[in-house]
Amino acid sequence: MPSSDARLLLSAVVPTAAVGVIATVISGIVAGGKGAIGAVLGTLVVLLFMGIGMLVLQRTAKKLPQLFQAMGLLLYTTQLLVLFVFLALLKGTTVFDFKAFAFTLLAATVVWVAAQARAYMKAKITYVEPEKTGSKP
Repeated sequence: MPSSDARLLLSAVVPTAAVGVIATVISGIVAGGKGAIGAVLGTLVVLLFMGIGMLVLQRTAKKLPQLFQAMGLLLYTTQLLVLFVFLALLKGTTVFDFKAFAFTLLAATVVWVAAQARAYMKAKITYVEPEKTGSKP
């Protein structure tokens, strides 16, 4: 993974993980151990889903740049739909506190998207391939 890709990934992972830690502490205080477990699982689901999606999007941008925007829209829509399905499947669970899981999932997703947007705005990514010096047409 090129260093610019790693920086973009890291700039989304760190704030999301920080929100996950805060949500785990709050959920542990409010809902006990099951709340903390739900918050940890919610954070891990967001990090996994969004991290894999970002890697797929970066590979698509390098191999098929003409599909980048369409792939991004499709990817984010699919991620949100899968997260909703995931929530629907786990709604009746008693292993962890579902509300803590759902609120952490929501907060972590919003933070991930905001951090990723900020990272892309601050990144200096060339959109034109510079010519190699010394080459003749």
